Amino acid sequence: MPLSEHEQRMLDQIESALYAEDPKFASTVRGGRMRVASTRRRFQAAALFVIGLVLLIAGVALPFKPGGFPVISLIGFVFMFGSGVLLLLKSSKKVPPNGGADEGSTAATGSAPRSAGTPKRGGRKGFTSRMEDRFRKRFDQE
Repeated sequence: MPLSEHEQRMLDQIESALYAEDPKFASTVRGGRMRVASTRRRFQAAALFVIGLVLLIAGVALPFKPGGFPVISLIGFVFMFGSGVLLLLKSSKKVPPNGGADEGSTAATGSAPRSAGTPKRGGRKGFTSRMEDRFRKRFDQE
């Protein structure tokens, strides 16, 4: 479904703002290299997982077990674990901890603005205190 004129103008404005703010990131995203690397990494991880699974099953099924321990199964497990790690690895480019956002914005922390009743970082409540407060609020509402 094609975009309306208004939506297309908004998209163009967002794109131009992105180029003005971070041209290197914008060119990386526009080049499509991120998607290709991600797809390639998924295929590599899937291939490693299948190889590991085959080795795991072969280690149990084959009579070759030095010292009674299925070494081939252990190698298969390591391959499977490696495939999971490969899949979970982020791209090689490092992103600043705040995502490149300004320090004063709420987008930098990824959280909503604090309400007046929420204590600041120095006086942060513990987990149990927050749960108790929520419990009390539920019963006070009823």
